[in-house]
Amino acid sequence: MLEILTKTLTDKSILGAIVSSVAIIFLGFYLRKKDIMSSAGAKMLTKVVMTVSLPALAFTSFMKDINGKELKQGLSILVWGFAIYIILIVLTKIIYLKVKGDKQDVYRVLTIFGSTTFFGTPIVTAVYGAVGTMYANIFNIAYRVFLYSYAFIKMSGKKMDKENLKKNMKEIFLNPIILATLFGLLIWLFQDMLPQVSVAVKDGTKSYGFLRIDQTLPWLYTPLTYLDKLASPLAWLAIGATLAEVPFKKAVSQKDVWGYSLIKIILVPVINLVLLVVLNTTGILPVAFEGVATTVIMMAAPTATVAAAYAISFDRESVFTSNCSLLSTVVAVIAMPIWIVALEVIKNIGIF
Repeated sequence: MLEILTKTLTDKSILGAIVSSVAIIFLGFYLRKKDIMSSAGAKMLTKVVMTVSLPALAFTSFMKDINGKELKQGLSILVWGFAIYIILIVLTKIIYLKVKGDKQDVYRVLTIFGSTTFFGTPIVTAVYGAVGTMYANIFNIAYRVFLYSYAFIKMSGKKMDKENLKKNMKEIFLNPIILATLFGLLIWLFQDMLPQVSVAVKDGTKSYGFLRIDQTLPWLYTPLTYLDKLASPLAWLAIGATLAEVPFKKAVSQKDVWGYSLIKIILVPVINLVLLVVLNTTGILPVAFEGVATTVIMMAAPTATVAAAYAISFDRESVFTSNCSLLSTVVAVIAMPIWIVALEVIKNIGIF
């Protein structure tokens, strides 16, 4: 075990990803504290990441040849995405059984939905590369369906009538990240059925679907690769800057906020991991290590911005929610390197 741990901690790619994420988050914190970056600047960074860099990252992750293994894994991740959110909806009712009234709904929604897109995906990309990014975006399809339906209903207290359904469907399907994910996913799945273009390669020529722009239109694809590489560092800077703006002492002093943060960052990913180990061992839903690791990191992300926004806008424990958002982010920054190392140890033991 000590040998495996040493090997993991000395792996240059793993160590580089951990140090990079933590260091850039702290850089964002420093820049905001020293007022080198303004509050408006931090919000603008977040907007650029969400509307430009992450959609570019989502799309480019699918610009690759399709193979049977990755297709099977992608479908497993899609199924698991819907399954884990249904499981968590049930389990959080049990976990927070003693909490009464509105606060139970807030606890449950904040626990189920983490910042998988803004916090989780950049870390997955840094550690597991394009394959991890692809799995993360497939996993997030279920996340957004439940976030804009179940979470909205719980926090607003409204029924999903025709008007609300229409509004939330727009939020799901007109979101730039979802559009990029669905477009990229469809190209990846059906690339062999698209009209083919012959492209010169090292050993002669090879045919590609015309929408595989990484091969057919490299001059158009290259700008997207520059944009997708900005996603992780810009997201980490924005996270650090956001942490610098929120009063920390009040959040730290509340036991219920600590309880929530530990459940969100530690217990939820453990539940996800244990269930996937069982499903993988029994052969019910085989998932490769990269897929398992991706879902664990996504589940270990702090409070989702949209979930927090629901609580605040509908006046559902808004102060508690703000404190949860802050403390869970701090705990996630500390816990994420531990999770990455733990996952590598599990991989080297041979569980996956």
